[in-house]
Amino acid sequence: MKILVINGPNINMLGIREPDIYGSDSYDSLCSMIRAHADEKGVYAEIYQSNHEGDLVDKIQSAYGVFDGIVINPGAYTHTSIALLDALKAVGIPCVEVHISDPDEREPFRKTSYVRLAAVKTIKGRGLKGYLDAMDYLACGEENEG
Repeated sequence: MKILVINGPNINMLGIREPDIYGSDSYDSLCSMIRAHADEKGVYAEIYQSNHEGDLVDKIQSAYGVFDGIVINPGAYTHTSIALLDALKAVGIPCVEVHISDPDEREPFRKTSYVRLAAVKTIKGRGLKGYLDAMDYLACGEENEG
């Protein structure tokens, strides 16, 4: 199985940005954790991050015919980007939406997720472990999560 892990704006600032919400682990720590988990599960994981919406759309489109699943933390684009939604729908690759915090417990504008409309599952509020849960869901199916 090949999984593309996509991170949107400001995820590269983990450990610096609002550690009371997102924790003190760095983006490099997240990437190392994802790679180690992929190796343990016997899956290939490619990790990509951009602060630019169009770059994220391009990456999703380039996944067509290459990846079996997408894990995406769209960051603030969760609440604004119909372009990401359209790209995910266009490629038709099973996608799990991940959020480190629980956006439903934060500001009212964070309750809207366009990406969720294309996702087979949403994992929120599990910290960085949510990425691993998402990978397990894609690799094993819901009944074998973890």
